[in-house]
Amino acid sequence: MTDSSNIRVMIVDDHPVIRSGLSAFLRVVPDLELAGEASSGHRALALLEQAAPDVILMDMMMPEMSGVEAIQAIMARNPDIRILVLTSYKEDHMIQDALKAGAMGYLLKDVSATELANAIRAAHAGKPTLSPEAAQALIDETRRAPKLGFDLTLREREVLTLLVEGKTNPEIADVLTISTATARFHVSNILSKLEVSSRTEAVAVTLQNNLLE
Repeated sequence: MTDSSNIRVMIVDDHPVIRSGLSAFLRVVPDLELAGEASSGHRALALLEQAAPDVILMDMMMPEMSGVEAIQAIMARNPDIRILVLTSYKEDHMIQDALKAGAMGYLLKDVSATELANAIRAAHAGKPTLSPEAAQALIDETRRAPKLGFDLTLREREVLTLLVEGKTNPEIADVLTISTATARFHVSNILSKLEVSSRTEAVAVTLQNNLLE
């Protein structure tokens, strides 16, 4: 008999042994309940409505649909579900991608049973839980200054390339088949994003920082 106050947990992992171990773990923790198992992101989406999980334990590397893609798809369908990544992978980009996609926490599979149970409860309450590796990845991300020109659009990069070639606004407009006013608008945006006040400065900064590579 299940308790309606239990936290319903769904396991999404392509390894049967992992799913079996997590299922056994959930069955012995009084306030946790197995809502369902899925061997892939696609299967998780198919079972989502029927399983009605409160929290999902999500692996990162699965066939056909990655953990990040599954997180994005699930969050788009039901943003109230809490997703806790449980994986063997601790690469910074994976951690950052998972959290940006909407994961509530990120844990490695060497976590203890007590830590996992507490992380599930925290996720259900809307509180993030991060492994030390995940916490460090977030710290590194905040410390990493964005590269100059990172926010230039594709069109602005095209315009900047022509600026470096010494072309005027009318010439840029002619090459890109846009109006001179539009070319002028793009140039203005480029100067703003590169934090310079003239075309000459923009060209100098571009060459010094290899922005078009």
